[in-house]
Amino acid sequence: MSNDSAAAVAVPDVEEVVEAESKHADPDKKRKKQPRYHVVLWNDDDHSYEYVIVMLMELFGHPPEKGYLLAKEVDLHGKAIVLTTTLEHAELKRDQIKAYGKDPNIRACQGSMSSTIEAAPE
Repeated sequence: MSNDSAAAVAVPDVEEVVEAESKHADPDKKRKKQPRYHVVLWNDDDHSYEYVIVMLMELFGHPPEKGYLLAKEVDLHGKAIVLTTTLEHAELKRDQIKAYGKDPNIRACQGSMSSTIEAAPE
């Protein structure tokens, strides 16, 4: 046997490995989805549309157009869902709204807007 000859080793294709693993997966074990929660922004008369739009851009990454539509919804309907996510992320976003501060354009403004978390229907 010469040094130039090497023993052939069968290396399974990645797709074959994934397919084999999926065949052995327990069909009764389905991934459970984490419950979803809405972050709800509540209306008041102490914050301007500009404040809401900028806050939603900075905290949620919403573009100005979406921020305007959400500000309008809060104004017309008293509240708006600004994000639906996991509980931990919803709590973080609620706390960020609370810490955002008062509207510099409204003299009577005493602080941040109000927000709550609600369980989203499944």
